[in-house]
Amino acid sequence: MIISGIQAIGGIGVKNFIVGETSFSAVLELGIASINKIHEKVGIERRNIYDILNKLIEKGLVSYTLEKKVKVYQCTHPSKIAEEIKKKQLSLKELEKKIPQVKSLFNASKPEIRAEVYRGNGSIKALLDEVIEYKESFWLGGNSFEEYTAVPKSLEIWWEHWMKRRAEKKHMMHDLVSYGTYLRGLEPWKVEKHKKSYYKYCSLPKNMRSPLVIILFGNKVAQIIWGKQSFAFVLESEKVRESFMKYFKYFWKNPW
Repeated sequence: MIISGIQAIGGIGVKNFIVGETSFSAVLELGIASINKIHEKVGIERRNIYDILNKLIEKGLVSYTLEKKVKVYQCTHPSKIAEEIKKKQLSLKELEKKIPQVKSLFNASKPEIRAEVYRGNGSIKALLDEVIEYKESFWLGGNSFEEYTAVPKSLEIWWEHWMKRRAEKKHMMHDLVSYGTYLRGLEPWKVEKHKKSYYKYCSLPKNMRSPLVIILFGNKVAQIIWGKQSFAFVLESEKVRESFMKYFKYFWKNPW
């Protein structure tokens, strides 16, 4: 199988090892698949497939969306695999050899417009880790945890560490926030700190506020709703991304 370490990656037990590995590989090879297609490919009981898929979704390795009221599944970005490999202290060298093969299948199976659902804070972390693999990102809307009282403290702490890693990677964050909001430690007047942190700040007009955060990176548009169990809907389409960028540029004023 492509992912020989799926047992540790998915956090599933020895009993479900073969089921988990087979189900993940089936989704990866099919690209976008319903439970029926996965069942046809692997020949495993549906109940077991559902259990494994739910665990892979929680880990951020698989996402789903609805097509005509039917759930279809797809693998998320391969960078999440590398993160889980490190957490479980598996043999990184052996698994890294297989990442190019995963990426090849991942890219080969992309439709013209790709849609993904990220459910839970673990999945959101995987999404944000993917964001900083790009040179820059464009953020639109409410981006201060101060307004989201349901966000767990652990996610706020993780976010602070993520911001440091982002700056270390020299990833430029263009932040067009709701009026009157800002990130803790990056207040609007701290321009010199913004420069050192690879961060640019701009505010939307006073009468415009967004209850969610929109992130543009690569050819993707991610819409995040922060909460106890945060949720994101991601579209991958150059046309959709360009449409959102026009909106962003209309309100953006370069601070420095």
